[in-house]
Amino acid sequence: EVRLVESGGGSVQAGGSLRLSCTASGFSFAPSDMGWYRQVPGNECELVSTWQFDGRTSYADSVKGRFTISQDNAKNTVYLQMDSLKPEDTAVYHCAADRTTVYRIRPGGCLVPYSYWGQGTQVTVSS
Repeated sequence: EVRLVESGGGSVQAGGSLRLSCTASGFSFAPSDMGWYRQVPGNECELVSTWQFDGRTSYADSVKGRFTISQDNAKNTVYLQMDSLKPEDTAVYHCAADRTTVYRIRPGGCLVPYSYWGQGTQVTVSS
């Protein structure tokens, strides 16, 4: 069974930092693409960042320059370093792995082209 478990969320003041982790079991990140999404209840999901198997990364314009995605293959963990946090970054953050051509609807309504989905970690940024 494949599991993705996110951790590292919490409550911080604006300008602060958090580092999210996504650790996989039953699955290896190394040869796969993965992504971080976030969702505010009642709002659409937003693709925050992606990591491709060849090391290429991408970021949403809303987080570019503030967030950094990285991967530790030895720990089978992907990280999202979030700096200069803003109240609008408040959301549940999910990691997703194994990009495919098939889109799946995940709990909460996110429609994503990834095989595996974590249950999420809450990030709350106060002003």
